[in-house]
Amino acid sequence: MASLQDQLLKAGLADEKKAKAIRNEKKKQRKQQPKGTVQVSEAEIRARKAREEKAERDRQLNLERQKEAEKKAIQAQIRQLVNTNRLDRSRGETSYQFVHDKKIKKIFVDDKMVDQLSRGRLAIVFVNDQYEIVAEGVARKIQERDENAVVVLHDRQKDDVGEDDPYAGFEIPDDLMW
Repeated sequence: MASLQDQLLKAGLADEKKAKAIRNEKKKQRKQQPKGTVQVSEAEIRARKAREEKAERDRQLNLERQKEAEKKAIQAQIRQLVNTNRLDRSRGETSYQFVHDKKIKKIFVDDKMVDQLSRGRLAIVFVNDQYEIVAEGVARKIQERDENAVVVLHDRQKDDVGEDDPYAGFEIPDDLMW
């Protein structure tokens, strides 16, 4: 198959002199280009830039997806902790009021739970749009995962040793000397 240049010469649209000049010009251009470097066209540059931008967008999307997955996993852990450790408050007759989202809320618990809530041994958590009561240790674990889930957790007093204290009935005299 003949080249376009040969076809133009045969058709009489170009002459031999012009064809020779164009060939020499192309040869000079090829020799002037340093070996090993390939001239990159603008289209290739734009395509490479578009690929890099797409890769960056994909990385950002993957990070967002990972964060969402971590958030869901944490919420599932909190739900599981609450479901396995919540205390039964079905016999509650005393109302316990607390503040959540700038609103006063009320739950019914028994007298022992009210005392333990005020001493910081029990805590109120908000999970699945419900208020549940859990032990202090469980509440601390939940608080590590999500601070907003724990609604009420009072600090324990240093001198609060609990009901198991064998010396609870004895007062320490003021004039005790060692």
